[in-house]
Amino acid sequence: MALSMMLASVLLPPDECKAAVAPCSVSDPLPILHKYYQSGDVVIAGIMSQIYITLSIAFNEPPTPELFDDILHFSPSWTYQASMELLSSQERLLPNYKCDVKETSKAVIGGPNSDLCLHMSTILSMYKMPRLIYGSSPVTTNDIQALFTHWIFPDGTQQYEGILHLLLHFRWVWIGVLFQLHDDTGERVVQNVLPMFAQKGICFDFIESFPKVTSSGEFDEMVEEGSKTMNIIVGSTANVVVVHGEIHTIMAMRTIPRLAETNDVPIQGNRKIWIMIAQMDFTSFPFQRGWDITFLHGALSFAVHSKDLPGFQKFIQTRKNTLEKEDGFLRVFWEEAFNCGFHDSASEKKDGKFCTGEENIESLPGSVFETSMTAHSYSIYNAIYILAHALHTTQSTKLNCRAKTGGARWELTDQQPWQVHHFLRSVSFNNSVGEEVSFDQNGELVAGFDIINWVTFPNESFLRVKVGTMDPQAPPEKRLTIHDDVITWPNWFNQAQPSSLCNENCHLGYRKNKKEGKPFCCYDCFPCPEGKISNKEDMDDCLECPGDQYANNEQDGCLPKDKTFLSYGEPLGISLATFALFFSFITALVLQIFTKHRDTPIVKANNRNLTYILLVFLLLSFLCALLFIGQPEEVTCLLRQTAFGMIFSVAISCILAKTAIVVLAFMATKPGSRMRKWVEKPLGTSIVFSSFLMQVTICTVWLSTSPPFPDIDMDSMTEEIILECNEGSPLMFYCVLGFMGLLAIVSFTVAFLARKLPDSFNEAKFITFSMLVFCSVWLSFVPTYLSTKGKYMVAVEVFSILASSFGLLGCIFSPKCYVILLRPELNSREQLIRRKF
Repeated sequence: MALSMMLASVLLPPDECKAAVAPCSVSDPLPILHKYYQSGDVVIAGIMSQIYITLSIAFNEPPTPELFDDILHFSPSWTYQASMELLSSQERLLPNYKCDVKETSKAVIGGPNSDLCLHMSTILSMYKMPRLIYGSSPVTTNDIQALFTHWIFPDGTQQYEGILHLLLHFRWVWIGVLFQLHDDTGERVVQNVLPMFAQKGICFDFIESFPKVTSSGEFDEMVEEGSKTMNIIVGSTANVVVVHGEIHTIMAMRTIPRLAETNDVPIQGNRKIWIMIAQMDFTSFPFQRGWDITFLHGALSFAVHSKDLPGFQKFIQTRKNTLEKEDGFLRVFWEEAFNCGFHDSASEKKDGKFCTGEENIESLPGSVFETSMTAHSYSIYNAIYILAHALHTTQSTKLNCRAKTGGARWELTDQQPWQVHHFLRSVSFNNSVGEEVSFDQNGELVAGFDIINWVTFPNESFLRVKVGTMDPQAPPEKRLTIHDDVITWPNWFNQAQPSSLCNENCHLGYRKNKKEGKPFCCYDCFPCPEGKISNKEDMDDCLECPGDQYANNEQDGCLPKDKTFLSYGEPLGISLATFALFFSFITALVLQIFTKHRDTPIVKANNRNLTYILLVFLLLSFLCALLFIGQPEEVTCLLRQTAFGMIFSVAISCILAKTAIVVLAFMATKPGSRMRKWVEKPLGTSIVFSSFLMQVTICTVWLSTSPPFPDIDMDSMTEEIILECNEGSPLMFYCVLGFMGLLAIVSFTVAFLARKLPDSFNEAKFITFSMLVFCSVWLSFVPTYLSTKGKYMVAVEVFSILASSFGLLGCIFSPKCYVILLRPELNSREQLIRRKF
């Protein structure tokens, strides 16, 4: 407040006005303002509002009546009285009756408290007197009051948006809120602003108001209410507190450490990060001098954008009380600041210390007097220039320029306040630091906010460090600019960015689970289910990885799946391919043995041609297993199952034909049997051909309707992508297997019935055993095939093909090869007839 009041003097030095002698066009508007200022037409009202908590409670004694008298001087009643005096004579409060003053005031610069500005407007708006207020705008339903009020303060909603962005930037989602109840501004914030915060994920540990002082009789109640609020603040787990107040609110905040000390409440470790709005500023009572201000260390506050004015520091250094004897405010300030009294003053100090007027103002700590330009002071500076430009524009339309000897002089015509108002809202200029000053359509200053970091020192001084900006004119994503590396955090947070959370963040791999009966910012952390991940902190739910990825062990990320198929480069594929080639070689060797000994009785027995066909298709069955090994391609997918089905159908039909021939041959030996004509006909060829034709028909229908094709299976295996052949139509696939099974069952049944026929040429018992092996393999194949995935499913089918084929080869042909190679003496008709084979 000291700087704000002193600004009037620095902007209106007498020498400047005397030198402002110019022709009819004037470049500097300040001389005109000085004329009005000297005659009392412009009033600068630095009016403070009520003080809610008096710090004398820290001494455990009630406040003095004099202190309450000082507080009540800031009440609405005194604001109304000051407004009445502005419109009245010096003797009596008679508005609009000033017989001892020639001219009426043209404008008022007032603030910064919104409620008292509203009280002031109640009187002054009736006289259409323009008001420039350097505080936030209160709610008003009076159009006249709003019309003649100009706010040297940006749109307040932008400030709350900036606070929200600041909280989200630092991830402070668990906060406390302090506000004032002396007007509807605090209630508006609670009702309108805080719900907007909640929609963006901000929770509130507490929402409390400062206690209100009304009279000395209610002091005890005020102290009790203040103590309760202090206990809530100190006991809160929220490390960040948003404070909505006025310029004097820090006076009340300074009671918190004193109250905690008085009530033996440990405050160390319960320090808070204060976030203060732009209406607040550092103010204090005289008796607060010497009190600790470290509670402000690391605080963040918003302030109307400002810059240092050139020459201001020099002006402050030249202020001496002895040079300003008519400035009553400066004398009072001097006595309070330097704790002394002038000889001719009634406020002489009891200790006998007198003021000399030569005290160095720079020696005062910052908690007593700031020598730097504050945001409020900068607003008053701009307000004065706005009035100067408006008055200059008003006079320019009615300026009389009369020549005099040695130059020209101003002749100012009398203006009504509403005429000045007409030009105020249209004012637009660049001030001395090059910043544009203008109003928007709502009569509010077009400006942004600075974000200030408070740094305190042991000598009760502090430093305001600009660490960011809030530019309402910028795009939404660029409105807030914050420099984290410049911020000084409180020492009790180890000078690191503090967190303000209801509980610890849920780490990667965990998800949030709301706690019943707690705000949504309070939650438990549960691990993600198997197969899901959370790759960010505090995720509401876990995510599934894309189809080509899988969750890692920590469940905080996805890893790419490996493509897998039964390849020739792995042991399993190499083993199966080796067995397939080896069995093929064995089959080819057996075929060679049988062709070499084709004229021997054992080869001729049971239809030599069917034996050759069976060996050839057994050879093909071993080779067709190679189609299942390697990366699936379109051709191999088409050939795999169809070739396997047709080859095995021919092989099994050959066995069926051989068994049928044995049965028919035995039946044909009976006298008068009609079966002899069937034996003489090519029965075996008919059975093989018809079976083959039936399987070909099934495969043709399959390939023409829904053929197999290369496919990718991403879901069956957790960590692998299966490259496979999609069978297209599972029904047709099982039809192929079903027809093979039918042939196998019929062959097994016939061979089982013919196993004991008394014939040396009968090989039905070997066929029975071979078909038993064959059926056992494929019966176990079905459940095993359905229960495996990926390359192992293919391996099961390959193994079944090799095992069943080798079972047929071994059971049917190994006894004959044994006789042909090792017991050739038995391979004669006489031996075969003599003994049963």
